[in-house]
Amino acid sequence: MTASETSTKLHLEPPGPGTWEQDPVHFPRPMTRYFQAIHPPAFKAGTNEFARFYGMLIDGLQIGYVKGFGYNQVLPAPEADMPQRFQRAEQVFVQKLWREQLRDWDENRKPAAIAMHRELQAVDPDALSDAQLVAYLTRCRDHHAAMIAQHMRFTAGAVLPTGDFLAHVGDWTGLPPSDLLALMRGSATVSAGGSDEMERLKKAFTGDASARKLLESGGDPAEVLASLRSLGGEAGAAVSGYLDLVGNRLIDGFDIAEPTALELPDALLRAIRIAVSGEAEAASDVDARIAEVRANVPAAHREEFDELLGEARLTYRLRDERGVYSDIWASGLMRRAALAAGRRVTVRGRLAAAPQMLDASFEEMCALTAGTGGPSAEELASRAVYRATYTAKDVPPHLGPPAPPPPDLAALPPAAGRVMRAIFIALGHLFGSSQAQNEEKILFGLAASKGVYEGPARRVSGPSEFGRIARGDVLVTESTTEAFNILLPLLGGIVTDNGGLLSHAAIVSREYGIPGVVGTREATERIADGIRVRVDGDAGEVTVIG
Repeated sequence: MTASETSTKLHLEPPGPGTWEQDPVHFPRPMTRYFQAIHPPAFKAGTNEFARFYGMLIDGLQIGYVKGFGYNQVLPAPEADMPQRFQRAEQVFVQKLWREQLRDWDENRKPAAIAMHRELQAVDPDALSDAQLVAYLTRCRDHHAAMIAQHMRFTAGAVLPTGDFLAHVGDWTGLPPSDLLALMRGSATVSAGGSDEMERLKKAFTGDASARKLLESGGDPAEVLASLRSLGGEAGAAVSGYLDLVGNRLIDGFDIAEPTALELPDALLRAIRIAVSGEAEAASDVDARIAEVRANVPAAHREEFDELLGEARLTYRLRDERGVYSDIWASGLMRRAALAAGRRVTVRGRLAAAPQMLDASFEEMCALTAGTGGPSAEELASRAVYRATYTAKDVPPHLGPPAPPPPDLAALPPAAGRVMRAIFIALGHLFGSSQAQNEEKILFGLAASKGVYEGPARRVSGPSEFGRIARGDVLVTESTTEAFNILLPLLGGIVTDNGGLLSHAAIVSREYGIPGVVGTREATERIADGIRVRVDGDAGEVTVIG
């Protein structure tokens, strides 16, 4: 059944007055009731903070959920705040305010977040009493909310310098944004799965033949990972360190409905094998590309080009780090706690299986755990069926009246206009899909990552299907998040329905040097699982070969 055939099945009313725009890039499926409750206030708080910090003419964003689907709305800045916003915008580029945020992230926010993740991770929820488990669920929920706000707080710092770079260099050279964003490659280690723990893992296996033999052995993947953890010496310690870092992160998405890395041991083990072997490290030609673009910049602007590129590359890693080290890990910990509660309640006969707990609201989780009430197993099962049945293609892209025209940036004070132009460009490349008309055998998307690759398509609707991915497959999916970078070494190419050149799928494919085409709108409908395709990351085209 196509999206057009099902699009009339769900009737949605706006969550409030004004215009609301769907976000299929981050939320391609209905979200759990837990997430629908926790996300909006934290999301609004974080976006409000970055809007004020950078002197924007908006007061951030808010999100409303309708039948599980998220719709965003831009909040205008209060008229009384405009003089102060204009004054703040004057400081943004002169003082490079994003550097202040980057320092705060590196020195305070990120270390504190990791420390709290590890503190919660050290608790064995199965060993707690019912009352203690309810208290632990509450701690995990509160931490998750704080991490959602933190993720959003650093959004503008992550993308504003990049948007400013695209604005200026695009004006000077006329080059397409895909060529300019290729110059970011190598500046976001985390987007290529990099970490100190991964480097330690690589070094440990390089000098330990017995550890490499165990890594390559057959058998149950979960048992192999457990055996690697129990190894003596540096190899065992390195494996434990890496799994402690990534094991409880969601593999994709942001909701507790999505599995964590340790829940997909086969895919995780295969990705570790590739990373340790060094096969995933494609050669980078970024220096040559930078020189080529710089040559197209008028001589009078080349010094400014160098500065703009340097600032964009400096903060580019924040785009993915703010999620990987904030809510993606925190959401995985909340999932872990909810599943522990689900196992307990299943033993009592109130649930048919532990994962049913994931479709309970937070209050219902606590009631079920404490034995004081909560929904039936049948009700929770019906909620899970609903989430599995519908996608973002089954609901309208907009709710409410048409959006008003964008502000005339030329009428603003120069600094405020520059800030808003940069953020509009960046957000456009985050959410904007291709509008080109697809043909029967060719889909036209956005050229996210250079190169051409031909291989079998693997149509994946969510992380639970990642086990079907074989080495060299072309992933065809609605969208991905930054957490997906752990599994990307398995792929030969990537194709998405949703998202633009700054979407997570585009960023991670560029960092790995894997050909990528994003924003095709229809790939998941038009490309059958297993069929051979050619991914042309230079032209932004995907050809179905058969």
